[in-house]
Amino acid sequence: PGRPLTRSPFVVGLTAGLGLALAYSVFVAIHNVLSILVLIFIAMFLAIGLNPAVVRLQRVGLPRGLAVALVGLGAVLLFSGGLFALVPPVVTQGNELIQNMPDYIEDLKRSETLRDLNEQYDIIDRLKTAATPGNITKAIGGVWGGAQFVFGALFNVLTVFVLTIYFMGAFDRVKAGAYRLVPATRRRRVTLIGDEILAKVGAYMVGALSIAVIAGLSTFIFLAAAGVAYPYALAVVVAMTDLIPQIGATLGAVVVSIVGFATSIPIGIACIIFFVIYQQVENFLIYPKVMRRAVKVSDLAAIIAALLGISLLGVVGALIAIPAVAAIQLIVREVVIPRQQRQ
Repeated sequence: PGRPLTRSPFVVGLTAGLGLALAYSVFVAIHNVLSILVLIFIAMFLAIGLNPAVVRLQRVGLPRGLAVALVGLGAVLLFSGGLFALVPPVVTQGNELIQNMPDYIEDLKRSETLRDLNEQYDIIDRLKTAATPGNITKAIGGVWGGAQFVFGALFNVLTVFVLTIYFMGAFDRVKAGAYRLVPATRRRRVTLIGDEILAKVGAYMVGALSIAVIAGLSTFIFLAAAGVAYPYALAVVVAMTDLIPQIGATLGAVVVSIVGFATSIPIGIACIIFFVIYQQVENFLIYPKVMRRAVKVSDLAAIIAALLGISLLGVVGALIAIPAVAAIQLIVREVVIPRQQRQ
């Protein structure tokens, strides 16, 4: 091989500079494709959640390809039905809500407490000035921004759907290939732990979506019965926020209660009473039954995980935060703690 290169300051500095340049290039490359990586991650997460349905169809006797096609078709029909049922009224009622927002803010002056606060701090008048239709439209990006958002959302949905189908079709092969990267002496152990993690992720995703749908339907029925304006839009808000662990249901309740108080004081009080009762039913009846075979995470860990997930990936991060913590707990319990006990 010959004599080694002289380790002069110039060679050391050049090597360090090339290393920094390479690290920065990798960082820039990851940053440029971060949105695509997020879509791939979402598709993998959905494939894990839908794989149990594919496995059940296989047990009936269907081949893997046909089972994947049926599950994918069912997901498309469900998603399309939800869009056709919710998007038109949500767009219409959302536009009406934006147009009537100044009037609702003006109605808040009916409350003596809020009227006193407005006289001292000019809160309601400032909100009324800021919440004009033009300002709200400008804040959400205007017409061009809305069109870009719609086409971008459609592209992302189609991309996630196609990737999810591919991941479901190659689920067993991808999983087996990942396990083969593990040394043979530990492959059995890693396979058992990995399958348990995948089962928890799938069970949690199905359970979280089911609970969110129940919350949205219950809210819509209550709002329609109470005569609150924009029941579709508010029910969608509650369903979306309910995906956020621990704090999501409270956020949705606050939004709906504000609209209720803007309608009338009795309706606002009725909204608070409804959400207090519903959250108790959800926490002690619906959630335990739906999540019976899913994950078990402490409240403190769930809140911290939800906050970190929201800051990283938004609603998707909040949705995967709990199974991620459960997976870490499983690895700590099955791998780290036994290893520490042997030392």
